[in-house]
Amino acid sequence: MPVKTTHLENGIVVLELKGRFVGGDETDLMKKTILELQEQKNSKLVIDLEKVLYLNSTALGVLVSAHTHYAKENGQVKLCGITKNIENIFVITKLTLVFSVYDSQLEAVASFTK
Repeated sequence: MPVKTTHLENGIVVLELKGRFVGGDETDLMKKTILELQEQKNSKLVIDLEKVLYLNSTALGVLVSAHTHYAKENGQVKLCGITKNIENIFVITKLTLVFSVYDSQLEAVASFTK
């Protein structure tokens, strides 16, 4: 399963992604899952990219769209577990300036209580 959703205390949702997100069914599933969370008025989303092998521009667009929506609704999207390969994509696209990025899922979740 390329997308796993876990609901934690305090309204925090962790979305764990796995595999290659290159604009196919896996990217559609990620987008659908995020849209469902938005409809449920979720305001605290952690996206764990530790097991992601690749993200193309379509998948990056889904992440940016999620960030924009959450920001408009006074929510937050935080990323964690970014590998070197994925980090390079975020640096090149300057998305490291847009997202709050944490080394681990635990740190990202804990940052909501600060």
